[in-house]
Amino acid sequence: VQLVESGGGLVQPGGSLRLSCAASGFTFSSYGMSWYRQAPGKERELVEVITSNGGSTNYADSGKGRFTISRDNAKNTVYLQMNNLKPEDTAVYYCKRIGIRNYWGQGTQVTVSS
Repeated sequence: VQLVESGGGLVQPGGSLRLSCAASGFTFSSYGMSWYRQAPGKERELVEVITSNGGSTNYADSGKGRFTISRDNAKNTVYLQMNNLKPEDTAVYYCKRIGIRNYWGQGTQVTVSS
């Protein structure tokens, strides 16, 4: 199992980023996926969750109204669209496969600063 995040970077407040997580080594379409983030000195927290077929999504309070999770099962990729970014969104963002065994990517850094 391999999960590789990309798309992070430095963005000004109010800006947008789209993170990607490319999955391999398992049947991607059979698993729910999630995005987490971890800010310096804080615990890792759940951001968004999507079911295996993308039919429903769950929005954690931290990203409600600003973040959208989606997936493309043909490309084995899950995305996190982040709009109206705030300095408090600065963190390393991780994708995780939902299941009995946890698999995490290496993370991608998002920095929101002027």
